[in-house]
Amino acid sequence: MTRFQFSFHPRLLDAMQGYNRTLFLQDLSAGLTVGVVALPLAMAFAIASGVKPEAGIFTAIIAGFLISALGGTRMQIGGPAGAFIVIIYGIIEKYGLANLLISTIFAGILLFAMGMFRLGSLIRFIPVPIVIGFTNGIAVLIALSQLKDFLGLKIDKMPGDFFAQIYILTSNIQSASVISIGLGAISLLIIFFWPRLFQKKIAMDGRGHRFFQLFKAIPGTIVVLVLGTVAVSAFQLPVETIGTKFGGIPQALPDFSLPVFSWSLVKQLFAPTLTIALLGAVESLLCARVADNLINDRHDPNQELMAQGIANFVVPFFGGIPATGTIARTVTNIRCGATSPISGIVHALTLLVIILVAAPLAQNIPLTTLAAILLFVAFNMGEWREFVRLRHFSINYRIVMLMTFLLTVIFDLTVAVEVGLFLACIFFIYRISNLTRIEPIPDAELPQLPPQGTAVYAIFGSLFFGAVDKVERLIAPGAPPPRILILELHQLINLDTTGLEALEILYKTLKKQGSNLIICGANRQPLSLMDRGYFLERIGRENCVANLSQAIQRAHDMTPDAG
Repeated sequence: MTRFQFSFHPRLLDAMQGYNRTLFLQDLSAGLTVGVVALPLAMAFAIASGVKPEAGIFTAIIAGFLISALGGTRMQIGGPAGAFIVIIYGIIEKYGLANLLISTIFAGILLFAMGMFRLGSLIRFIPVPIVIGFTNGIAVLIALSQLKDFLGLKIDKMPGDFFAQIYILTSNIQSASVISIGLGAISLLIIFFWPRLFQKKIAMDGRGHRFFQLFKAIPGTIVVLVLGTVAVSAFQLPVETIGTKFGGIPQALPDFSLPVFSWSLVKQLFAPTLTIALLGAVESLLCARVADNLINDRHDPNQELMAQGIANFVVPFFGGIPATGTIARTVTNIRCGATSPISGIVHALTLLVIILVAAPLAQNIPLTTLAAILLFVAFNMGEWREFVRLRHFSINYRIVMLMTFLLTVIFDLTVAVEVGLFLACIFFIYRISNLTRIEPIPDAELPQLPPQGTAVYAIFGSLFFGAVDKVERLIAPGAPPPRILILELHQLINLDTTGLEALEILYKTLKKQGSNLIICGANRQPLSLMDRGYFLERIGRENCVANLSQAIQRAHDMTPDAG
């Protein structure tokens, strides 16, 4: 029996071996770039989640530092993520901000336990249509939640329910602001087309070419953040800003504080805790796999989950929100030449310097520009081509994906994943049961003819709870059974306890009517279960043989008058 062994080995320790000045400069450059990229995203994610913008920045600083320093990947950047927006908003609306913090703390403990007990690889067992379904569903909800700020609607608070959101948006559409829509649309167009402006090579001298390369390296999100802030400041545009809604961003880190804790409330937080932990685990390990494919590396899923757990345990004490691995920032980190987790640490420190030095400048950041950024994030987050490709997949795949998508949009992620997993399991059971066959072996294919009154069957596939009815059909009701029944099992790959019980009932039915059962060719797993379940003792070990020839010979021995 394998003994449990706890292992905690951050990837940073391996990266430090042979680390030098050249590698540090690469990490420094990548970390500075990602830190700047992360700033508008952190604020936008926080505002869309229903908390103040500084909560997103504090999460990016603290969780980003811990995930990079303690994680199981070389390049992953951690922080607030778009996938959490609708989850956080729903939890705050139903349970309040204090209970969100408590749920995040417990989710951190659960994530650490998953990594400690080496359950990281199990996350990969979540079927692809479920992941695509809830990812697209979350993208739709993110986009829907941003229409209020993008259109400049006069709505005090958006509800969390999908249909309620549709109703309140349509009911208040007459309050839309042309200036807000114009600024948001321009911001969205700049974000979308900014990197494409420099794709085509321009015939210029070396210095001019480097000048355009420099502009190409500036993220479009930073460009619209600066331009939008300048436009609001210079022209006094009547749009809602971070200053008018939140009073700006504090120019300091938050103090350590304990969330209000009550056991009576904790009992109600099982579902949100599980949702945060599950989504955090799935997102972080999906992000790690994307990074592995880009740099030809392999992450440690269990170490990554423990790092995610520590980060999510710590950030609520500083007013932070749930964190996970972020694909967009991780890919940016890799493309900027990062070599180790040091770049992620630099990214966190960059955000810290920005908030300590430039926090007052956030006063005039327009919310419609942040909404445009999130609309772009939602567009990139969704795998929309999968809807077009659905016609190429089985009906089971389509049902699981579409059901998960619709339930994510209409209800919530927990319900969607639960139902998706249930449907996936039902379809899997049905598919495997259809692959299980019990067929008679013709006399022409037997090594020798068996005695009169002997029936020979081969079992293919898996004899489990979803396929035991096929064993029951071997003996027709009211019909006399064969004197000897031989079951050839060399193509039976799996047997569970329900399948074993079906064989027990078959044996008892045969014995009651004076017939015998012979088993042959059983593989290791079925043979082991039959042995441990004392089935071989009941039928007689001499009636369990290695191959079909021995089984037929055994049948002759049991009927000496056959000749």
